[in-house]
Amino acid sequence: MKTLCLFLALSLAAEANSDLDAVYAQIPRRHDEAVQRLQRWIRQPTIAAENLGSEEGVKLALNLLREAGFQRAERIPTDGKPGIFATLDAGAPRCAGVYFMYDVKQVDPNEWSSPPWEGRIVDKPGFGKVLMGRGAVNQKGPEAAFLAALHAIGGAGRKLPVNLVLVAEGEEEIGSPHFYQVVQKPEVQSALAHCIGVFMPSAAQGPDGQVTVTLGAKGVIELELVSSGERWGRGPAKDIHSGNRARVDSPAFHLVQALATLVTPDGADPAIDGFADKARGLSPEQEAMIDAAAKRESEADAKKQFGVSHWSHDVSWRDALARLASRPTVNIEGLVGGYTGPGGKTVLPHRAVAKLDLRLVPDMTAAEALAALKAHLAKHGFGDIEVNMTGGYDPNSTSPESGLIRAQVATYKREGIDPLLWPRSPGSWPGYLFTGAPLKLAAGHFGLGHGSGAHAPDEYYVIESSNPKIQGYDGAVRSFVDYLYELAR
Repeated sequence: MKTLCLFLALSLAAEANSDLDAVYAQIPRRHDEAVQRLQRWIRQPTIAAENLGSEEGVKLALNLLREAGFQRAERIPTDGKPGIFATLDAGAPRCAGVYFMYDVKQVDPNEWSSPPWEGRIVDKPGFGKVLMGRGAVNQKGPEAAFLAALHAIGGAGRKLPVNLVLVAEGEEEIGSPHFYQVVQKPEVQSALAHCIGVFMPSAAQGPDGQVTVTLGAKGVIELELVSSGERWGRGPAKDIHSGNRARVDSPAFHLVQALATLVTPDGADPAIDGFADKARGLSPEQEAMIDAAAKRESEADAKKQFGVSHWSHDVSWRDALARLASRPTVNIEGLVGGYTGPGGKTVLPHRAVAKLDLRLVPDMTAAEALAALKAHLAKHGFGDIEVNMTGGYDPNSTSPESGLIRAQVATYKREGIDPLLWPRSPGSWPGYLFTGAPLKLAAGHFGLGHGSGAHAPDEYYVIESSNPKIQGYDGAVRSFVDYLYELAR
């Protein structure tokens, strides 16, 4: 009996290797069409914050999914931008969930060295040929590489080793205010409930080839604070000559004074009453992850990447990493009030706006954090300031022992990469909809390859790598093939 079992196991392994060889052969053959597919996607601006291109964006995303083999790909209406629900039934015993976003951040073309909507292939020293454009790495490049993996499997005449359930949204860049309406549809919930977990395609390699597997993400609230003379009952009801400042109060300074109460005197840490009362510290296991990262990652490279010379409070490299993973934050994204054009214009503005994001850690919630902010402002004499939440959601966490994460680690190690485990990303994505009740699924990010410049000018994704430590586009595609087969195991 043991001999028979061994024979069957060896036969299945040989069959799997034959499948993979045939699929691998398709990847370089389809390289040009895969890159052109990504360029087609980059050339469709879809910016939720500007109400730009959402209908065109969702239509293109649906077409890309159908071309990749999804038998079902449907537009899901929401109270905001439409979402997507798609399924690919390969007749496999297991099912994996996939999360896509089809929207991107705003751009100022004047800040770019290459047109942001062209998807031009350019040379980047130290990396090789890269595709430059808005959405190149966040997230259309990795998502297109994942779709190219499906094309390679289909082109080899093979069936996917797992079934797929995919959900997508067009509002991730404004805090996913309506994505829950997609995920919570009974039909979508039922399909996701059969998945072993949900992953988002990413470009996980740093410039040194290092890969970090994140076990969650911080939650976020995006909001505006608005100070106006009308609502305050002081200051002008319209912009007036600044000569009147001696006798008229300033809504702009009123906002600045309110902002100063939200953080400690040095501006580094949140000081909102009750905001972080439930914030959970790092576990011993997570502390060990920080220790490992501090030894393996370069502080000098990190400072160079972000253009900084000091960490907050001048803490050590190890403590800076611990703060990154464990601390909630209050951040000013932008301040707008009065005249901001060339030269001066002596006005006393009647209105000023601050755009903020608040990052949350377990066991904080977006609802409780928002309530704490409003109560804090009222308590400190700023109850007149409008608080307009534009999007946000809770943090999420996934066990390193989940099948989804173990398959990631196994796939990376097969490539000769020993990945770092990291407690949670300092950024945010709406993974809480998958990890929270009622689904309680594992969720994370996966994908070889490298890119950078998310939310910034000259965003790029490596297509043909000149750096032996990082994969180009074909290597990223292959990593998704390998991950799907690993998930099937």
